[in-house]
Amino acid sequence: MPAIFEKIDRIKPFYDLTYKVVLFVCKVLLVIDIAITSMAVAGRYIPFIPDPAWSEEVVLTCMSYMAVLSAALAIRRGAHIRMTALDGYMPKWAVKALDIFADVAVLILAFIMITVGWRYATGIGSKGTYVSMPKVSRFWMYFPVPLAGVAMIIFEIEALYNHVKGIFVKEDNR
Repeated sequence: MPAIFEKIDRIKPFYDLTYKVVLFVCKVLLVIDIAITSMAVAGRYIPFIPDPAWSEEVVLTCMSYMAVLSAALAIRRGAHIRMTALDGYMPKWAVKALDIFADVAVLILAFIMITVGWRYATGIGSKGTYVSMPKVSRFWMYFPVPLAGVAMIIFEIEALYNHVKGIFVKEDNR
């Protein structure tokens, strides 16, 4: 059985690259958020710096992208908040089974995020525009949900694979 895991492990660079791309996007969005917010605040107090009307909507949109994409990054790192107080008192097989159950539940949520989020983005989102930017569709405000759903599926598949691999392959604890 471990031979199949060696073959599947060859796609780990894809997961690493996806993680790095999503992390880079979050970093760029954070820099954009800080820059626009700083300009907007300074524009209120310094006369020669403009305070654009669109700043609030763009900052909120960037924040929504960061929030949901960061959730996908947390899946990859196993950094989501979870109840582990009883893990020390439960058998290891039960903890592993509950971890797999939780991962399957998050995978189902990710599929829901893609389907419902896409429906909202193309339905409600495509019909409206930003108030301060009438030429920009509200699609971009709803699009982070299905986008994060795709990233969550990618990272959840990896997490499930690692749990299954942990059942069949015993690693050395040196």
